[in-house]
Amino acid sequence: MAENKIFAGPRVRRIRNTLSLTQTAMAEALGISPSYLNLIERNQRPLTVQLLLKLASVYKVDLDELQGEASGSVAQLREMFSDPLLAGELPGDQELIEVAEAAPNAASGVLKLYRAYREQSARLKDLSSLLSGEGHIAALSDARLPMDEVRECLEARPGHFARIDEEAEALHVRLSPGDEPAGALKGWLRREHGLFVRTLPVHVMPGLRRRFDRHSMRLFLSERLSQQDQLREIAIEVAQIAFPEAIAAELADLALSSNEARRIARFELTRYAAHAIMMPYAAFLSAAQRAKYDLDVLAARFQVSFEQVASRLVTLQRPGAVGVPFFLMEIDHAGNRLRKAGAQGFPQARFAGNCPKLNIHAAFLQAGQILADHFEIFGGGEFLVIARTANGPRADFQERIRRTAILLGCDAVHAAETVYGAASLPHVAGGTACRLCERRSCLARAEPPVTRPLGLDEMVAGLSAFDFQ
Repeated sequence: MAENKIFAGPRVRRIRNTLSLTQTAMAEALGISPSYLNLIERNQRPLTVQLLLKLASVYKVDLDELQGEASGSVAQLREMFSDPLLAGELPGDQELIEVAEAAPNAASGVLKLYRAYREQSARLKDLSSLLSGEGHIAALSDARLPMDEVRECLEARPGHFARIDEEAEALHVRLSPGDEPAGALKGWLRREHGLFVRTLPVHVMPGLRRRFDRHSMRLFLSERLSQQDQLREIAIEVAQIAFPEAIAAELADLALSSNEARRIARFELTRYAAHAIMMPYAAFLSAAQRAKYDLDVLAARFQVSFEQVASRLVTLQRPGAVGVPFFLMEIDHAGNRLRKAGAQGFPQARFAGNCPKLNIHAAFLQAGQILADHFEIFGGGEFLVIARTANGPRADFQERIRRTAILLGCDAVHAAETVYGAASLPHVAGGTACRLCERRSCLARAEPPVTRPLGLDEMVAGLSAFDFQ
């Protein structure tokens, strides 16, 4: 009778490695040559019945472990790759079989991660259904929060919305605000819609920035807001009344998946429209170019804040009238990223913004001061990065001040077009993120790189807490 041939090289190699045996030692115990064992481990020779019995008697190996295929793992991997997130990644089952056979422990780890992902996904869906049933929020879609969907959508696209800018410029021409933008907007609301703006003390409106009362036709603003933030709130109200069609048209182009995501995106677009009213495109671009993008000069000229100027600079991408392609990131004290935006989409691949050496983190130690650096990314890429803190609403005596930091950046090739690039800037060598950066002896390193093993040595210790080989 012909012998039943079984190809199980990876399993034989795993047994040998578990026992810390060399190929020579195992081959001698099995009565075969080391070269033949090498061929077996590479699946170029089969395991015969005699070899199976020899392995079982010498190493007390379960024959089922050697003869059985990893059908269970393959089936689970097939289920995982049928997920819509991974659909189309594999052309057939052959790669799944190879993964299950050659690296069963790795396959098991991946399956555990996938099960954890599905469990969290199911929990989020259950929670969303519960809350929507109680009238708190709309049902969520595909286990992804609507806020995350909106952020991903806006971060990946150019930050310019042409219809809104055109409407805002036309309104600006009609208003002719001169040196009194707030007065001009209040006057338009009063004349055209009988709507009056009033600032209320904190004890009257303790938890709100703004409130529109339809019955009395009053827009109430909190006195916690700075004059610049009050101006933005007024401009938001004007935008909602003056050109809702333009906002709706831009919203439709985003192709979001849920009503809740569209509602959130409408708020973002209305905020964009407010900046477009406060800083009309053509006038702002001209002033920015003349001032070489000096943020303090622009803030004073348009009576807006540093944060508002930075937010507007990333939108200057009108065809035929393009500014420096800035991108923006905002974080809080704890390092949480609150938002990212880019003139051509936030450059996540080239500039993730996770390096501890970025000046946006140092900005909290020098509140209100602009910091500018020439930042070199490990592996390629150089940027001009400008950072400064931005204050939120005024706090009571016993409250902590809400302070965030803004980073405004652009490719180093555009640095000479700005007032900051003309200065002698510190040259900082960093990376996209510690886990992806292989720069050695970095005192700021917070995590070891995933691409290198840790260089643990009892005799030598490097400068970094995470030395690697």
